[in-house]
Amino acid sequence: MLTLTRNVYDEIVDHALRDHPIEVCGVVLRRPHEDHTARVVRFRNTAQSPVFHEADSRDLYKVYRDMAERQEELHIVYHSHTASEAYPSAIDVELAQEPSAHNLIISTAPRTFLELRSFLITDGVVAEEDVHIMEGRRAARVSPPKRGPAAGGPS
Repeated sequence: MLTLTRNVYDEIVDHALRDHPIEVCGVVLRRPHEDHTARVVRFRNTAQSPVFHEADSRDLYKVYRDMAERQEELHIVYHSHTASEAYPSAIDVELAQEPSAHNLIISTAPRTFLELRSFLITDGVVAEEDVHIMEGRRAARVSPPKRGPAAGGPS
């Protein structure tokens, strides 16, 4: 299960809506096991594509350097799907590099608008997990019932 603070959730949603129809990508970093220290780092999609995302390698280098200095860990890798549901595409699965990170996808496609789902991806195996948003001391579930990908559609 992935639990997000309301601030982290709102920032990811804002990023996805602000750049739509271009896919967005970013990460959420935190000190180990300290959700209240989470910070969202938005990347510019250098591909500037509605169906593919790519972060600038210089930005990635800076994030990893800052992580080490701040004693943070990579908690979430996120991106948006602008034309399909929030489920990892074959390319998403192939590019998943961090088995300990939650892979969060938000859809801005009209039929699945603001659908938010999280997955653990290890060695090509996709496992969906529930997503909860913390509202004060209460968590509200936002992820839909577990299901596989819809037929067809780009990432």
